Amino acid sequence: MTDWTNGYVADIDYTYGYFGELNPLSARLAFLSSGLVPPDNGIHCELGFGQGMSTNIHAAASVSTWYATDFNPAQAGFAQSVARASGADAHLYDQAFAEFCTRSDLPDFDSIELHGIWSWISEENRAVIVDFISRKLKVGGVLYVSYNTQPGWAAFAPMRHLLAEHAAVMGAKGVGTARRVDGALDFAEKLLATNPIYAQANPLVVGRLKDVRGDDRHYLAHEYFSRDWQPMHFATTANLLSTAKLDYACSAHYLDHIDDVNLTPDQQTLLKEIPDATFRQTVRDFMVNKQFRKDYWVKGARRLNPTEQSEALRAQSVVLVTLRSDASLKIAGAMGEVTMQESIYGPILDALADHKPQTLAQVERSVKEQGVSWPQIVQAVMVLVGAGYLVAVQDEALIPKARKLTDKLNAHLIDRTRAGSDIGLLASPVTGGGVSVGRFGQLVLSAINDGQQRPTEWAQSIWALMAARGQKLIKEGKVLDSAEENLAELTAQAQAYADKQLPILKALQLF
Repeated sequence: MTDWTNGYVADIDYTYGYFGELNPLSARLAFLSSGLVPPDNGIHCELGFGQGMSTNIHAAASVSTWYATDFNPAQAGFAQSVARASGADAHLYDQAFAEFCTRSDLPDFDSIELHGIWSWISEENRAVIVDFISRKLKVGGVLYVSYNTQPGWAAFAPMRHLLAEHAAVMGAKGVGTARRVDGALDFAEKLLATNPIYAQANPLVVGRLKDVRGDDRHYLAHEYFSRDWQPMHFATTANLLSTAKLDYACSAHYLDHIDDVNLTPDQQTLLKEIPDATFRQTVRDFMVNKQFRKDYWVKGARRLNPTEQSEALRAQSVVLVTLRSDASLKIAGAMGEVTMQESIYGPILDALADHKPQTLAQVERSVKEQGVSWPQIVQAVMVLVGAGYLVAVQDEALIPKARKLTDKLNAHLIDRTRAGSDIGLLASPVTGGGVSVGRFGQLVLSAINDGQQRPTEWAQSIWALMAARGQKLIKEGKVLDSAEENLAELTAQAQAYADKQLPILKALQLF
């Protein structure tokens, strides 16, 4: 029998993750910050979409056309059902890369997206993808690719090999990947307990294995236990992509754009002395011990002059997606936790505290009297977006068009939550992307959509669902037995949600 999995884990579903870097709007702000002409939002392609949440959310929320494939038919079937529910322009297939990438009916793309694919496929599949990019990515188009990177994996790579080898050789046939994952982790812990010289030479491996033990088994199966697994130096990836005429544009991880939170002054000085851009990135990966890269590449980079860059940035809108009081000024960079200046960040956050989208020009006018300069605003916005406090807003004219699709998509996802699913994502027509909304929040929105206006009504609606399934709340380690206790707690939670979260969800036009 032919193995259609090609060595990839297929008997355990991928997680229902959302990856904002695939949002066409995310590339726009990163490009502008780097002084580059941003890509167009039009026709996009994702290779290896997992459960398809990112593809479906972006097709609906950014009013764009998406073509995508994932070889797992169960995952493709789920993704197709979501696309039908929203009515978005998403064309989703269950074809392997070699089959999909040679289709004659595909358009040229403004972007091609690869999340969690590059390091986990064979050299033959990488060659297929590079050829596809060379033929189908438009001039000026963008490639997003994320992958495991050396030198950050240098110490743990042998342990990953041991885990995968144990699962393949020692794991009992027929028990499924999840059981083999647990067996491999148990064995690795027994090995480290014997104090091997490998662990003595690489003392951080013990703690890393403990962290791995706590990860979701669905994630671990796909991250560590596929046949193909290759962390790659930046220069190796650059050499492969150069045959498709791609140039490195910038990091898709916004905090990587801020040297002061990642590099010492001496490191910054050394990097500035390196004229070759590829070697500069390689050296930088050593400085921060890079383990996972998220990068944008472009076919034909075009630079903006300072005036063009400034005007485009000033026209870009952002929205605050957390409470002003919850926006910590402590940011985690490669050097550890760094505290941002209150005199700069405070006024910017205050200007956006009402959760209404504002252009950076509007923010500039609001903070001018506090002495915050334009370069400080641009850097602060990149930091705050990287920290997840701010999100870029798409063109105002697209929002009502997207709302028609996101309303249908969100109604479908909320219905799944009512039925017991726990995807925890909704789509915003304001940001053109996904928003994390947990089960409780989705049930609150369901009650609101049914015409219930008060927290007491939302609590009653949620309790009716819980009671029908025999579920009860746990508070401070104690099960709440009576209906009265559960309703009281649900009402308190609903009121808190109304005060803190609903204003944000309303600004994002989720209801």
